[in-house]
Amino acid sequence: MTMKPTLTYPSMAAPTDRPRPWGQALVALALGMALFFVLLAALPAFYGMAHAGKIFPGVTVAGVDLSGLAPADAASLLVERMDYPYRGKIVFQDGAQVWVATPNQLGLFLDAQTSALAAYNVGRSGSVAEQAAARWNAWADGVEIAPLFVLDERLTDQYLQGIAAQVDRPIVEAALSIAGVEIVVHSGQVGRSMDRAAALVSVRTQVQTLTDGIIPLPVTETPPVILDVTAQAELARQILSAPLTLQVPSPVAGDPGPWTFAPQDLAPMLAIERVDTGNGAVYQVGVNSASLRLFLEQINPSLVVSPQDARFIFNDDTGQLDLIQPAVIGRAIDIEASIVLINEKLALNEHTIDLDMDYTNPPVTDDATAAALGITEAVSVYTSYFYGSSAERIQNIEIASARFHGLLIPPGATFSMAEVLGDVSLDNGYAEALIIFGDRTIKGVGGGVCQVSTTLFRAAFFGGFQIDERYAHAYRVGYYERTANYGYDSSLAGLDATVYAPVVDFKFTNDSPYWLLMETYVNASKGTLTWKFYSTSDGRTVDWDTTGPQNVVQPPDPLYEENPSLAEGKIVQVDWEAEGADITVTRQVWRDGIIIHNDTIKTHYLPWRAVYQYGPGTDVPTPEPSEEP
Repeated sequence: MTMKPTLTYPSMAAPTDRPRPWGQALVALALGMALFFVLLAALPAFYGMAHAGKIFPGVTVAGVDLSGLAPADAASLLVERMDYPYRGKIVFQDGAQVWVATPNQLGLFLDAQTSALAAYNVGRSGSVAEQAAARWNAWADGVEIAPLFVLDERLTDQYLQGIAAQVDRPIVEAALSIAGVEIVVHSGQVGRSMDRAAALVSVRTQVQTLTDGIIPLPVTETPPVILDVTAQAELARQILSAPLTLQVPSPVAGDPGPWTFAPQDLAPMLAIERVDTGNGAVYQVGVNSASLRLFLEQINPSLVVSPQDARFIFNDDTGQLDLIQPAVIGRAIDIEASIVLINEKLALNEHTIDLDMDYTNPPVTDDATAAALGITEAVSVYTSYFYGSSAERIQNIEIASARFHGLLIPPGATFSMAEVLGDVSLDNGYAEALIIFGDRTIKGVGGGVCQVSTTLFRAAFFGGFQIDERYAHAYRVGYYERTANYGYDSSLAGLDATVYAPVVDFKFTNDSPYWLLMETYVNASKGTLTWKFYSTSDGRTVDWDTTGPQNVVQPPDPLYEENPSLAEGKIVQVDWEAEGADITVTRQVWRDGIIIHNDTIKTHYLPWRAVYQYGPGTDVPTPEPSEEP
């Protein structure tokens, strides 16, 4: 009921202290409005207090109403209601074979606590106004929260691995096995491989729908090259019908072989192999390539012959080359070609097969001429002296120098003495003689070989050829300063060269445009080694000089040492003294007025002391040094 206010008008009488009616109404209105706003402001607080620790009305998770529930109770309710991880079915299919798993077995879990907490936080975050708005929206319209599911992909992959173990299978090529000499056929198998990564993606997609589903497994099939080898089995039986014999074509005395494989030895070597015929690859039955290759590699060293130039001497009377050693045609097994040939012959029912050999002609054959090689004259001749050497030392000089007699060096080639010298051993005819080893002169195999290297060095040095590598002896050796008529020439000091294969070498280069022929001559009775270079002179001349021995250092005092193997009173000298010195040799090689080689060869010789050995109980005198043997 609305009361109409009564309006009164003011009189002309004098004012009084009594309140006017319209003022009282305004005061009352103001107080009412203030009280309303206070109550309105307090309402959210009262609403929040009424739902303390509980989810506000209107909040649901995936359709499950959680209004008024504590988070723990809400989580329990979600677990009860949202049982997809445990009741759902994911079916994996591979043809007619299926595997059924629950999402939980694949690693899917409901995070009920986090989902309930998300529902509880509705209306409890942001400013006061935002919280009030969220609570109003939940009460008026409802708020739907998405549940939180977690997929542990490690468990998913573990489950998929179990399926893959049943699906995957290796590619199996068709094969033949042997029972004795009987052929057993084994057919091939198609290889299968499940793509676990792709299957995992499909699982991830399916469980997001929270529905059951069928996942076709992604499987790749790879067939073998050959599935059936029935025809090849017949060929294998033919191969094993007789022994296989391999031999060198046109064998000569000393050639190894033949090699025969009985059927029972050949049977384990049979295989189906991919063979490149030149017109494409085919598969055929034959002896396994790896087995054949291993066998051929084992016998190849006994068949390898390195090509060697023919050897000649220059006939000074005719100006022609006289053959002293025929050329050697190089050969080796062509292993890959032999493997193909053996299987081709076996397929034709042939069982005695020549190996495929690779032959190589040397650069210089027996019919070479002096004119063709550019050999017309002696271009350097040098003689060294070794009189007084032991029979063993002379033997070594003869054996070593013979390896170079008649040898040819192509134009521009660098010659290695150690490479031609080869193994200096008792097996190769060398004897024990004195050698320098460490800081002593001792008996060793090949003593005297350095007489050969020194003579070659000087022939190349005085012939004006390019010197590439040269090493001096540790001390001055008297043999290398001897001259004719038992004389000595100290100017030859610093022109020695030692070789100790393969570490220490002497090398020079035939830097002329013509072939170089070397001849060596030993005169044991006169104690001479002569080295001759035959070629065609290109006009080069040699100027050389030497400082002679400088900074001479006297040898240390002799060393006396007891040798239990010597008798009492017996004294022998086992090392000989030599002065130390520094020597510098220079050389200029001229051609057409131009210096083509300008060499400085510096040599440092150590002072060397004499060493004497005596038997136990011997009074040691001070003997006079004896001449170096």
